[in-house]
Amino acid sequence: MRNLNLVPLNGLRAVEAVGRLGSLKAAAVELGVTVGAVSQQIQKVEQQLGSEIFIRHPKGLVVNCVGELVMPHLTAGMAELSMALARATESRNNTLVVSVAPVFAAKWLVWRLKKFYDANPSIRIRVDATTALVDPNTSDVDMCIRVGNGPWPGQRTSKLLDQRIFPVCSPAIAEVLIRPEKIRTVPVIRDAGALFDWEIWLKPFGLTSADLCEGPTFSDASLCLDAAVAGQGIFLAWETLANDALVAGRVVAPFEGRFSTGAAYWFITRNHSFKARETAAFERWLRSEMALSFDMA
Repeated sequence: MRNLNLVPLNGLRAVEAVGRLGSLKAAAVELGVTVGAVSQQIQKVEQQLGSEIFIRHPKGLVVNCVGELVMPHLTAGMAELSMALARATESRNNTLVVSVAPVFAAKWLVWRLKKFYDANPSIRIRVDATTALVDPNTSDVDMCIRVGNGPWPGQRTSKLLDQRIFPVCSPAIAEVLIRPEKIRTVPVIRDAGALFDWEIWLKPFGLTSADLCEGPTFSDASLCLDAAVAGQGIFLAWETLANDALVAGRVVAPFEGRFSTGAAYWFITRNHSFKARETAAFERWLRSEMALSFDMA
C-alpha cells in the first residue's frame, strides 16, 4: 500500500466527494470546508497523480474516463474507512443517527421519541433533520426515513407507509365547505416546495386548479399547516404532517378520502450495519407508532 503515500487522504476525500455528489459546493458542505479549498485539493491530487480526473465545465466538474475508473474504488474505500472508525467507537457508542426531513421530524417523530427511549433505555437517537439524500453507506448516518418512489440501489430499503394527501383547514372554514365544489369560495394555502400538486385531489371531484382561489404561499410545509390552523385558508396536507393537529382539533379534514401521491415513506439502512440489533429495534418501534397514528390499509 505504499502508493497511498502519493496522495494525502484529504485530497482523496475531496476527489471522492465531488465525484459522488456532482458539485464542488455539495462536497464543500459535506467536508466542512470552502469550495475553494475543495478545488485546490483536487488540483493537487491531479498534479500528484500526473493525470486529470475531472473535465472542467462552466457549470462544474464532471469525471473523465480516468475518474470513471477511479471513483468506484474511492467511494468503496471511503465507506470502508468510515465503517472502520465506527467499529472502533462501537463499544462506547450507543447512539443511532437517523436522517429525516425537518417537517417529518418536527411534526411527528420528535413528539414520540420518548416512548422509544422508555422501551429502549440503552439506545439514544440523534436526529439529523435535512432534505439532503444522505447515503448511510458513505456517512455516519445509520438510517434514513425518506419520501420518494424508491427503492434506492445499493442501500437496504423497506417501505413504511404510502404518502396520502387531503385538504385541511380550521373548523370555522370547514363550516362553509359542505361539498368539494365549495373549495372555490375559500383561500388556498400553497406550499412552494411541494413535490405534488392539487390536481391529485381535485381530479376525482371533477375540479381543476383553475377552480382554486388565491391565498398565501410559504416555502415550508410546517408554516402552511400553521397558516391553516390560524384560519388563513385550506391546505393540501399529508398524514405525517397533519395527524397531530387533526387529533387535537386544531384543523379538520372537511372532505372524506385520502389520495396517494404515488410516493411512500421508506426506511433505509446500510448494506452491512454493526448496529443491526439497535436499528431493527428502532424500525419495529417506528412501524408500531405509524400503525397507531395512521390507517395502514
